[in-house]
Amino acid sequence: MSKDIRIKKGLDLKLKGEAEKNVTASTRSKVYAIKPSDFHGVIPKMVVKEGAKVKAGEVIFYSKSDEAVKFVSPVSGTIQEIVRGEKRVILAIKIAAESQDTFVEHSKKNPKDLDGKQVKEMLLASGCWPFIKQRPYDVIANSAETPKAIFVSGLNSAPLAGDLNFMLADKKEMLAAGFAALTKLTSGKVHLTVASDADFIPTVEGLEVHKGSGKHPVGLVSTQIAAIDPINKGERVWVVQIEDVAIIGELFMTGKANFERTVALTGAGFENPSYVKAFVGSQIADVVAGNLKEGNYRVISGDVLTGDKKSKEDFLGFYHNQVTAIPEGDDYDFFGWNLPRPNKFSVYRAGLFSFLTPNKKYDLNTNTNGEHRGFVLTGEYEKVCPLDIYPMQLLKSILVKDIDQMEALGIYEVAPEDFALTEFVDVSKQDHQRIVRQGLDLMIKEVG
Repeated sequence: MSKDIRIKKGLDLKLKGEAEKNVTASTRSKVYAIKPSDFHGVIPKMVVKEGAKVKAGEVIFYSKSDEAVKFVSPVSGTIQEIVRGEKRVILAIKIAAESQDTFVEHSKKNPKDLDGKQVKEMLLASGCWPFIKQRPYDVIANSAETPKAIFVSGLNSAPLAGDLNFMLADKKEMLAAGFAALTKLTSGKVHLTVASDADFIPTVEGLEVHKGSGKHPVGLVSTQIAAIDPINKGERVWVVQIEDVAIIGELFMTGKANFERTVALTGAGFENPSYVKAFVGSQIADVVAGNLKEGNYRVISGDVLTGDKKSKEDFLGFYHNQVTAIPEGDDYDFFGWNLPRPNKFSVYRAGLFSFLTPNKKYDLNTNTNGEHRGFVLTGEYEKVCPLDIYPMQLLKSILVKDIDQMEALGIYEVAPEDFALTEFVDVSKQDHQRIVRQGLDLMIKEVG
C-alpha cells in the first residue's frame, strides 16, 4: 500500500539562479576522467594501462573487495594518464576522447523476460552496477546480497535542484524498462516517491508509488525509507537515483551503456542558468563553457549542501546531475555580526529579517559566518531533521567511537547527506557530513 509522506521539519534554502527549461549539448571534452573517490570504499584494480584504446562502456578497473563490480569508460578514446597520489593511490583515470563514441555492444533484452540473476549479470558486465547503493553505510551495493527493498527518489528538494518532469520528459520508456529490471533484484517492493505533479511515473508490476510533500529533505531517500519501511539492524536496502534508473533502462533497450546526463546549471554565478547534455566525467570547463559569469565564483559539482568544490580543470562527479555556481565568501562586513542585515538569510532572528519574507530568494555566498568551535546546544538540529533520531547525540557518539551508542542512536538509518541541513544551521560550524562518514566507515570496519 502506498504511503503519503508529508514533512514539516526541514528547511527550503531559496537561492537565485534556478535553471530555465531549455537544454543544449555541452562542448565535448577532449579529456574525461573517472575518479575512484566518487565510489566510497572502493579500492580500484586496473584492467588497462596508459596508452590503451577503450570503447565507451569498456571496463577500465574493478573493485578489489568485490571483483564482480566493474567500472567502465564513459566515452571511447585512449587512456591518457593514470593519476596517482601518495602510496600510489589512484586518484583519477583520464581518457583522451575520440570525436565520436564507439560503444561496447550488449544484447538487447526485455527485463520482464529475465530472472534476477540475469539482470544482475547484465548490470555488472555493463558497468551500471555502481549506480546501485546500499543502506546502511551509503556504499555501492554488494553484488552477492539481495535487499529487502529498493528505494528510488523521484522528488528533487535540494536547493536549485533540476525539474525532474523536464529532465525525464523523453525517458519514460527507459524508466519503465529500468524499474522492470530493478523489480527482479529484490524479493520485496521497489518504492518510488514522487511529487504530486510528477508526470513520468511508469506502470510496472512490483513498483509501489508514494507521494511526498514538504520541505527539504523530503527528497532524500533516507527520509523516504524511514517513513515507508525503516531499516533494522542486519537488514539491507538498495537505493538508485531516478536519472540512473533511466540509464539502466536504456541499457536493456539498446544494449549500450550510455552515461550521458541532463545536467542542471544553477546558481547566481551563471549568465543563463539552464540544462546541458553532458557525459559522466566531463571536464567542468566544457560543461559550463560560455555561461559562467566573470568574477570570483565557486563551482560545485552537485548542490550547495552536499556537492564537491571543483576547479574548471576538474571533472563532473559520477552521481551528479547538477552544477552550481555561487559567489566565493571571501569578503566580510565590518561589524556585520552587530548590524541589521535585511538581505542576508538565517534561521535565527538576531539582527536578520529573512523570517519576514519566507519566499524571498537570496544570492548567498560560501562564507560560513563564523568559526569552528565546540558543539553548542541550540535545538535547531531537530527542527531541520525529520528522522526519528537525536542528531547531536549521534554526532557526539561518533566522535568518541562508541559503537553501541551509535547503533542505539540510529547510525544504520543515515547517510552523510542527511546531515547537510544540520551542518548548515550549526552555529558551531562543525563538519557534520564528514563526521557521519567517519562513523559509517567505523561501523563497516567493526560490524560489517
